[in-house]
Amino acid sequence: MTPERLRAFCLEFNGAVEEFPFDEGTSVFKVLGKVFALSALGSDPLRVNLKCDPDEAVRLRAEHEAVRPGWHMNKRHWNTVTVAGLPEAMVRELIEDSYDLVVAGLPRAERLRLDRP
Repeated sequence: MTPERLRAFCLEFNGAVEEFPFDEGTSVFKVLGKVFALSALGSDPLRVNLKCDPDEAVRLRAEHEAVRPGWHMNKRHWNTVTVAGLPEAMVRELIEDSYDLVVAGLPRAERLRLDRP
């Protein structure tokens, strides 16, 4: 997955936006003001921080060397994924899971507005 494909995929979700609150090199992808992905898209190797269910995070870290505790994030709820270390379909699934977790924490009215009851 290239940086361009990563950005495009993150922006496909309803209500998703890209912001740069830290610096011009760190893309922060949000849904209704809540972060679901962060990446320095120009970094090599390409990595992305993604929210994850705590039990699933532990399992993923044990099974995949490319999945580590979230750098500069709550290590219980966030993983840092080295994109080249996983199949693209799995990276897409992890991004979607992160988005869904964040949306699930939104008030019902906002979830309905996003078409995600």
